[in-house]
Amino acid sequence: MAARPDPAAPLAERLRPRHLDEVIGQPQLLGPGQPLRMAFETGRLHSMILWGPPGTGKTTLARLTAEAFGARFIAISAVLGGVKDIREAVDLAQAARGAAPAAAPDLLSAAAAPAAPAARCIVFVDEVHRFNKAQQDAFLPHVESGLFTFIGATTENPSFEVNAALLSRATVHVLQPLGEADQAVLLERGRALLDAPPLADEAQARLIGYADGDARRLLNTYENVVAMLPQGTASIDAALLEKLLGAQLRRYDKGGDAFYDSISALHKSVRGSSPDAALYWMVRMLDGGADGRYIGRRLIRMAAEDIGLADPRALRLCLDAVETYERLGSPEGELALAEAVIYLAVAPKSNAVYTAYKAARRLVAQDGSRPVPLHLRNAPTQLMKQLDHGKDYRYAHDEAGAYAAGERYFPEGLPEPRFYEPVPRGLELKIGEKLAQLRQLDAEARGRKG
Repeated sequence: MAARPDPAAPLAERLRPRHLDEVIGQPQLLGPGQPLRMAFETGRLHSMILWGPPGTGKTTLARLTAEAFGARFIAISAVLGGVKDIREAVDLAQAARGAAPAAAPDLLSAAAAPAAPAARCIVFVDEVHRFNKAQQDAFLPHVESGLFTFIGATTENPSFEVNAALLSRATVHVLQPLGEADQAVLLERGRALLDAPPLADEAQARLIGYADGDARRLLNTYENVVAMLPQGTASIDAALLEKLLGAQLRRYDKGGDAFYDSISALHKSVRGSSPDAALYWMVRMLDGGADGRYIGRRLIRMAAEDIGLADPRALRLCLDAVETYERLGSPEGELALAEAVIYLAVAPKSNAVYTAYKAARRLVAQDGSRPVPLHLRNAPTQLMKQLDHGKDYRYAHDEAGAYAAGERYFPEGLPEPRFYEPVPRGLELKIGEKLAQLRQLDAEARGRKG
């Protein structure tokens, strides 16, 4: 069993679990019969991606896995590392392969520890999504050969940020933010270790709200509070906590400034065309510690959902604002976000694209897979042409006005739905007029055929 860390280490490090029974939260992975618990109990080590928000125990689980299986633990930070670090990890794994198996400690508490596995090395990559495709590909042959077991940790969706080839060789385990009850247990462990005065209920609730499920943030903040306590403090109440932390607590104040309430207020202010209110809520979130990249992602969503084709420039402007923020960071890049927020608020509004997309999704989900009409099919080979693929297709550019009036593009037998109905605002006013003109041409052409 690993020794307790140095007393000078941060509280979060001193409270890092030494075996599974000390781990708080993640019952979907560590509860009886759940995937990681079963892996520990059966001795079946597997490559995995640990996906979850900061402070949920990804690194802890990776270290516990290495200790449980008596494996050499090699850690790489994708933020700081590169190809050189990957090569060094491979060299260390090859050296470890020839070493005698390490004894597996009892990390399962009452349960029997698994026998030392054949795989003798774990390569842990923190923030694996920061590695590019070539860097991620460098792990594949060694995972495939069994040289080491790969464990990656990421805060981003691995479906988008991890190569499909690497993803197919690893099991994705999703970690959840710690609940309030779990955070309360952590705080009590920290209080006992620091021999600190008790937290009043309201103070504890505000501290837990500020941490927002991040155990590391919770413990580091609590340790800072305890270090600043006046001598002789009997208990920590909400007023004292506010005095010690000040504006920090505004981020997730359960008394009325909850994070998702704030982003909701921002979105509704943009939708309601109130630039001043939208700017106010954005600054409130930034002032409280919200990540500008998160706000940027939400602005992109607002541009697509609430402005749409009434002003297509809005989406591009938001993408540019996010790119600017990523290059400049805070606080310089926040001005670009402010520009995007104000533009979205004053832009003409339309949810026609959003509504059309949802309607199309509903129809496709209910209707089934109808065959593509022959005249719309591709015909790259002679055989396909003989089967009438592409026959009678009308090339729009050869028609008057570059429009094949009366042509049908939906599957046979499907009544032509009308998903998209432009609003009479902004560019969609012109789009609506154009669509009405084209539909009139369709009606006339089909009338002549009839």
